[in-house]
Parts: sequence; C-alpha cells; structure tokens
Amino acid sequence: MPSVQDMIVSVGVIGAGPLAQAIARRCAASGVSVLLSNSRGPDSLTGLVAELGDPVQAGTVSDAADADLVVLAVPFAKVPEVVAVIPDWTGRLVVDATNQFAQYEPTYSGRADLGDETGSEWVARHVPGATVVKAFNAMFAAFIAPDPHHRDGRQVVFHAGDDDDANAVFAEFAEALGFAAVHVGGLRDGGRLMQLGGPLSALHVVKQD
Repeated sequence: MPSVQDMIVSVGVIGAGPLAQAIARRCAASGVSVLLSNSRGPDSLTGLVAELGDPVQAGTVSDAADADLVVLAVPFAKVPEVVAVIPDWTGRLVVDATNQFAQYEPTYSGRADLGDETGSEWVARHVPGATVVKAFNAMFAAFIAPDPHHRDGRQVVFHAGDDDDANAVFAEFAEALGFAAVHVGGLRDGGRLMQLGGPLSALHVVKQD
C-alpha cells in the first residue's frame, strides 16, 4: 500500500458501470492514470475507453488490482465472484464503492440482509489482506465526474476506514481529484452512516473553502 507521502499515480477500477465511469472520468481529468476492467474482459471496453480518452486504458481485473489504488465498483451481489479472481489481496488498498442492493437486474432494488455487519465489513471479508476504505458509494455518479469545485466550495466525498495511513492516502487522492475529503469513522460506525439507507447516503455537501 502506498505511504502517505507517495502520490497515487495509477488507479485500477473494477467495474464499468455509471459509477466506475464517473470515477474514471474524474481521475482522467486530474491526470491520474486509470485501468478500467470488468468481468467480460478488456475487449468489451474498447469503445468506452476510446470515449473516455487518455489516460484511461482497459485491462483485466487482475491488472486493475495491481494499481496503486483499487476501486471496487461492481454490483454488490457480484463482489464474491469478481474478487475471487485475485488469489491474494494482501497489501492492496481497496476503495469499496458498492451499495448492498439485494439485486441489480433488471434494476437495483432491495437490500441485502447482512445481519449486524455493515456492507464494507462484508466486502472486507471477501478481500482478505487488503486495507479497505469506504468511499464514493454515497454519491450519485453525476456528482463525481464533473469538476468538484463549486461557487460556494468543493464537493465533499465522505470516506470511512479503520487504518489511519489508508485514510490519509485516500484523503490525499480525493483532494488531488478536487474533492474535499471528510473522514466519518471506521468501517463499522462510519460505514453504517454512509451505506445504503444511512444518513449520509446521497447527501450532497459542499465544504466552504
């Protein structure tokens, strides 16, 4: 995992839906290299990558998982299947951008019953060895892709995580994209605030600079 002093120079995005595309667009606009991937393989992303332009490229899920920072932006129900491609997640910094919808076809609906566990705690169990930060899930894609600078300040991106260094690295990354990073706690308490149905879910906040 990169140290706080290191710049995130490459981002691997696992997923190619609206949220993944929005994150890729914001990274590209900020000069951050992006490797976009999905379960169907890089050939299925040729048209999308051409539309997004440099520095976005297509790769496999394994390729994306080798980036400095990995964004998991797939339907919640597909997480176990997708992450199983990587035999060892040790040392990776994973940003969990999922929401625990019970199903995604024909549309996102319902809520997965995880008992007392939060969505990000559940995701973290499926990427053993990785350091997980919850972020971007509380935002609509339409608010991620554009310039986060507004007349009154910067768009806030909430994030939650249990590791101080990982939180600092993510905050540095988010600030480099133009966002105002706001840490809201660990994966349990902060994740509960941010997850589907939580008080911070879909909350649009601008930080006054």
